[in-house]
Amino acid sequence: MSRLKEKYKKEVVATLMQKFGYKNILAAPKLEKVVINIGVGEATNNSKAMDAAVNDLSLIAGQRPVVTRAKRSIAAFKLRQGMMVGCKVTLRGTRMYDFVDKLFNVALPRVRDFRGIPPKSFDGRGNYTLGIKEQLIFPEIDYDKIDKARGMDIIFVTTAQKDEEAKELLRLLGMPFRAA
Repeated sequence: MSRLKEKYKKEVVATLMQKFGYKNILAAPKLEKVVINIGVGEATNNSKAMDAAVNDLSLIAGQRPVVTRAKRSIAAFKLRQGMMVGCKVTLRGTRMYDFVDKLFNVALPRVRDFRGIPPKSFDGRGNYTLGIKEQLIFPEIDYDKIDKARGMDIIFVTTAQKDEEAKELLRLLGMPFRAA
């Protein structure tokens, strides 16, 4: 079992129950899943770009990503329905906790001029979205083998009902929020 999952079971639940006054352990919010998404706009012209993005994402997440396709045609972007536009992976369970631990303790501190992540990216329902500008912050990615620096979106889906509860959950798990 991962170190972060153990911490959640022992410390985080007790703190959340005390702070928000939950009567039952199951009422405490928990991290449900983490979705990592890479949009590859240049895949319409260059199919090798999609292969490189899929390879990078599989190294980062530890599982094979799903290729996402365009839902409708957009002439201004030279995009047809069904064309490959990105890839995503959904992490749950032990893999999710391992990735979150690696993100908070290894990858984010490697960002240049890192002062913490913004606390304003909650959606109103207890989910948090984090944008990363380049995949080079992850230790699995070899700088010499990448063709282009790609950004990604990381979505933390929680069972929390309010943003305040989700923020406290993520803070207790180790997310380095920026001071307001």
